[in-house]
Amino acid sequence: MLMKMRSLLVFAGFSALALQAAQPAPTFYKEVLPVLQKNCQNCHRPGEAAPMSLLSYEEARPWASAIRQAVMTKRMPPWSADPAYGHFTNDRSLAAKDIQTLADWADAKAPAGNPKDAPAPLHFIDGWNIAKPDMVVEMPKPYDIPAQGTIEYTYYVVPSGFTEDKWVTAAEIRPGARALIHHVIVFVREPGSKWLGEAKPGEPYVPPLVRDEKTGREHRGEGLRQGEFLVGYAPGLRPLVLEPGQAKLVKAGSDLVFQMHYTAKGTAARDQTKVGFVFAKEPPQQRVMTVGAINNEFVIPPGVSDYPVQSKLTFYGDARIISYMPHMHVRGKSFRFELLTPGGSRETLLNVPHYDFNWQHSYTPAEPLKVGTGTTIECSATFDNSPNNKYNPDPTKEVRWGDQTWDEMMIGFMDVAFDARKSPQDIFAKPKAKPAGVESASVGQH
Repeated sequence: MLMKMRSLLVFAGFSALALQAAQPAPTFYKEVLPVLQKNCQNCHRPGEAAPMSLLSYEEARPWASAIRQAVMTKRMPPWSADPAYGHFTNDRSLAAKDIQTLADWADAKAPAGNPKDAPAPLHFIDGWNIAKPDMVVEMPKPYDIPAQGTIEYTYYVVPSGFTEDKWVTAAEIRPGARALIHHVIVFVREPGSKWLGEAKPGEPYVPPLVRDEKTGREHRGEGLRQGEFLVGYAPGLRPLVLEPGQAKLVKAGSDLVFQMHYTAKGTAARDQTKVGFVFAKEPPQQRVMTVGAINNEFVIPPGVSDYPVQSKLTFYGDARIISYMPHMHVRGKSFRFELLTPGGSRETLLNVPHYDFNWQHSYTPAEPLKVGTGTTIECSATFDNSPNNKYNPDPTKEVRWGDQTWDEMMIGFMDVAFDARKSPQDIFAKPKAKPAGVESASVGQH
């Protein structure tokens, strides 16, 4: 009896191996192309951030081994969130079966298969990842990027020409010289603002150096606290596409401010970046603003491998957080968003244990986070200023806040949605204390 059972087990094992061997290798058109369409082609196509196109078999075949290596190590698609905390609708992680499909295809020498098995090709709108824009605004003059040297943040002030308030539901920045652009931010400068007041509309402008009274250091200032962040571009960052009923506000008479961060890489080029907008067809229920929990007063000592920096943002009105985006430079190591309730409880919302400066991700929670008066979002970052950080420009130098990549930043960006009838002050500004007598009278009237 025992001998018979052993024989059956051996037979079953051989049968399983034979069945596995009999499974046909995945082909490009039937199994691989659907995976590429769903997960890769948004970036891997002409005019986008990825270095090669994966739209066709002829384009993808030479990269089969590289694709296998990238997905098996989970280097691609890029995604940095710790799966132990939160669920995100824009999670780019590949399913295990899709990873296996791509690996098996490469191992089988990348067979093409039958073109009749291919799904319909995806339709991309004239290079835009958003719907066809209602309006496109381009830098009035091109910028000549030098081959060498440090390029300071350069601003272009462009009048919107809006004679009425506009609500933006989607926006996308299209760089002209993508390879030499570190990032672009388009801000809204409201009528009456004195920010960049010396800049001539349509002309490139570099703010003058100013001295920080606290530290004595000179810097050129920064736009994050001056204009309202409308939309940004950086490698890995997707365009702004809001949910129905949500929109960002551009008031009548506002200017659009392009903040351009160019990086010289040995070859001169010319850039003329543009931004496209899709406008709401009816007044939205919720206004969306991009805000940040910022710490710009840190000093990272030389040689330290795990230097902590914190920042926080407290809410004073009802709102919902609809996305998170950590931002640091090349010494950035990790980043965490946490919720602190008025009652004292703490919850991790997003953990990025291995921050990658080359991929600036925005994370969209599956359920927007409800916040109210007294709710605080605390951000905790660590920086690696040691020789072990292969991206570290100079581990012998202390590091402070600054625009360039060899400086550092610590910002926990958040997109926040709130009642469109309310002002930002209702949500983000701490109410001024009222005199006791006035407060009592107010309470007595209710």
